[in-house]
Amino acid sequence: MTQSPSLVEQGISQQHLKTVSCANVLTLAYQSLGVIYGDLSTSPLYVYKTTFSGKLSLHENDEEIFGVFSFIFWTFTLIALCKYVFIVLSADDNGEGGTFALYSLLCRYAKLSILPNHQELDEKLSTYATGSPGETRQSAAFKSFFEKHPKSQKFLLIFVLLGTCMAIGDSVLTPTISVLSAVSGVKLKIPNLHENFVVIIACIILVAIFSVQRYGTHRVAFIFAPISTAWLLSISCIGVYNTIKWNPRIVSALSPVYMYKFLRSTGVEGWVSLGGVVLSITGVETMFADLGHFSSLSIKVAFSFFVYPCLILAYMGEAAFLSKHHEDIQQSFYKAIPEPVFWPVFIVATFAAVVGSQAVISATFSIISQCCALDCFPRVKIIHTSSKIHGQIYIPEVNWMLMCLCLAVTIGLRDTNMMGHAYGLAVTSVMLVTTCLMTLVMTIVWKQRVITVLAFLAFFGSIEFLYFSACVYKIPEGGWIPILLSLTFMAVMYIWNYGTTKKHEFDVENKVSMDRIVSLGPSIGMVRVPGIGLVYTNLVTGVPAVFGHFVTNLPAFHKILVFVCVKSVQVPYIGEEERFVISRVGPKEYGMFRSVVRYGYRDVPREMYDFESRLVSAIIEFVETERETEEEEVSNARRKKEECMEIMEAKEAGVAYILGHSYAKAKQSSSLLKKLAVNVVFAFMSTNCRGTDVVLNVPHTSLLEVGMVYYV
Repeated sequence: MTQSPSLVEQGISQQHLKTVSCANVLTLAYQSLGVIYGDLSTSPLYVYKTTFSGKLSLHENDEEIFGVFSFIFWTFTLIALCKYVFIVLSADDNGEGGTFALYSLLCRYAKLSILPNHQELDEKLSTYATGSPGETRQSAAFKSFFEKHPKSQKFLLIFVLLGTCMAIGDSVLTPTISVLSAVSGVKLKIPNLHENFVVIIACIILVAIFSVQRYGTHRVAFIFAPISTAWLLSISCIGVYNTIKWNPRIVSALSPVYMYKFLRSTGVEGWVSLGGVVLSITGVETMFADLGHFSSLSIKVAFSFFVYPCLILAYMGEAAFLSKHHEDIQQSFYKAIPEPVFWPVFIVATFAAVVGSQAVISATFSIISQCCALDCFPRVKIIHTSSKIHGQIYIPEVNWMLMCLCLAVTIGLRDTNMMGHAYGLAVTSVMLVTTCLMTLVMTIVWKQRVITVLAFLAFFGSIEFLYFSACVYKIPEGGWIPILLSLTFMAVMYIWNYGTTKKHEFDVENKVSMDRIVSLGPSIGMVRVPGIGLVYTNLVTGVPAVFGHFVTNLPAFHKILVFVCVKSVQVPYIGEEERFVISRVGPKEYGMFRSVVRYGYRDVPREMYDFESRLVSAIIEFVETERETEEEEVSNARRKKEECMEIMEAKEAGVAYILGHSYAKAKQSSSLLKKLAVNVVFAFMSTNCRGTDVVLNVPHTSLLEVGMVYYV
């Protein structure tokens, strides 16, 4: 089986292929090294350093070092390999992974929709599959609970947003700690180099990373996989060398007994140090989040047969070196590198830090794009950086915001240990969110037995909570950073979602009655002029209030009237053949239609090139295929042809776009908190975010805006 370039670029899973050749799997596995594992593979730069940054001391019997390595090995094996590779990767949404994929599955199977304009017709989409209709007692109980308690649905949304915001926090901390840790190695060869110079070098690299984002990762991605491969091979070979040279006994630490000995001898300080151990699995969420660009099998192959053994050997070798060089604990990674290969490894480490940073930055762009689609983030400019690779996007506002935050953390902290404490809290929070969502997926979607679900939650939840509690202890020493970042992003997301939901409720309550429209006759009480009028609305039924407001002030309208609703559906992708849903509004002689344009949460609407032609073609196809009785079909064949000609002539006469320029205000009776959220925060975001006309790429020469005030 030969593989086309597009197949390699977009990933097997998106193509819905059932069988792939060994060569295809290996190709995708190799490519995934440069996209997915950059963050995970740079963890050895700072894990031991952060773990032993507290009061944990080293004794001559090396019990602490053996215990820490044992914790790293079993954490890597149980969380990364068993949980993520063997279980979580199977919970894909039409080939897509990540927090939103799990949430999307739950929304469809348990019928929890945060999108107010959901239609039953959406459930007939090819990607909206909800599996077998059979219900278990447990899945039915969960569905009933969510139906009876609407607040639980809101709580679930907030919980998902928490995980999402912590993942965004990762994108601030990963470039910072990776680059600064990599660059700090130069102080070994230039001891007199002031710390300020190291920070300046790290800042220059960070600015360079964010400055090239607008060119797209596909322009430099071809070197990412070789860099990651060279990095993993070099640290694994150095690990084997150090194990043999310094302490082959370190192999015995693979026994879980050493974890018990470690906690028994170190007590509270040993528990607190676990906040550094958990940094060894930073980046495991990326395996799941980037599932859409690769196949599940290729990710499993790459991790199980290359990434996992390479990193275990690296950690083992560093532990063996530390067992004989206790004094080098704060510079153990670079001290453990043999002198002849120091500079080559230093250079590769710096490039590997860049690759790891690129992975989380790209993931953040994708997360923000999904949040915008689900009305959980203000509208931002989304630029496609590749015409071939789906999902490669660039968001200027988010890019520069992340750069400023990274520079602020780097200059403000200057300490990778404090950064590590912050990083650990963000990582463990995301993992706990994933575990809880997976528990719901196993119950509602997979319909597993109670004992299986409880075993999963108790086993992995207890391990992750152990690490989370250790990270919480470090909140005063840097752990407050991801909390502050996540609370800020959560406030923005929740207020935006609340404001847009309330505006939709206002639209529903104030829509124009169809009886009133029909009573006005075919002219709708106006002068009908040649052309097509496109009225944009969030409603999928009824006539929006903005239309009534428009005709009140200007009693003339186009001969063909189309209410256009551009909406998102809780599926990752929607094919072009299912994009448009056309229907009539009122009797045929009124010349009114409705067009619902649907996108998935992973679909990024490109500039709506030739949108008018596509829309008109869809309307004409609807008119031609519209169902009628046999008698009407014979008598109205000519009328259909005439109507199609009228639509074409109207398009030639010109197309006008009518948008509502709305302002939301809290009612006078609202609480002070609601007034602050709506009148100040939401109003500020609405004013400064991308306008609807820009997002929809409406030509300014054909744009008409109607002012509206929404009292929510």
